[in-house]
Amino acid sequence: MPASSSVLAGIDFSAPSEVVARRLIGVLLLVDGVGGRIVETEAYDREDPASHSFTGPSARNAAMFGPPGCAYVYRSYGIHWCLNLVCREAGHGAGVLIRALEPTHGLALMRARRGLDDIRLLCAGPGRVGQALGVDLGCNGMPLDRPPFELLAAPATAGRVLLAGPRIGISKATDKPWRFGLAQSRFLSRPFP
Repeated sequence: MPASSSVLAGIDFSAPSEVVARRLIGVLLLVDGVGGRIVETEAYDREDPASHSFTGPSARNAAMFGPPGCAYVYRSYGIHWCLNLVCREAGHGAGVLIRALEPTHGLALMRARRGLDDIRLLCAGPGRVGQALGVDLGCNGMPLDRPPFELLAAPATAGRVLLAGPRIGISKATDKPWRFGLAQSRFLSRPFP
């Protein structure tokens, strides 16, 4: 079922992935009431050889070609569920990987799901985000403007500094500075260079 609007939390999801990735920093992302502020993202686009959509639609990546404002969930290394937010126009194949959150809602449940107490490590990395939020393949293709998802606009951005740098864990298009993060956040998956 497509999202009812491509504008969610004040962000136009029909924009290019690198624009959406920047604008998502600070947005509150909840899945069934559990989550936090997005502090790190990575952009991917159809023309990008590091993107799952680069070779075209398949059964695995079909959600990435859906309408903007939907979830694309995939399994990484056969272990971790990773959450992407689809952007650009339907059929294009662009998305934003949620790399890290500052946990704010449902901390006890996140700790139980992750099996640890350290708040800094609950959502510091895309696999950790997926596990902490309870994301799995059942979320794939779901619209972000309906339960279990909730996106709330970022607070005022005065004084907020965004960092940009190369993406992590890829072997192609490593020169693209399409990883974005909130400067000084202790919840990033890794420091920026």
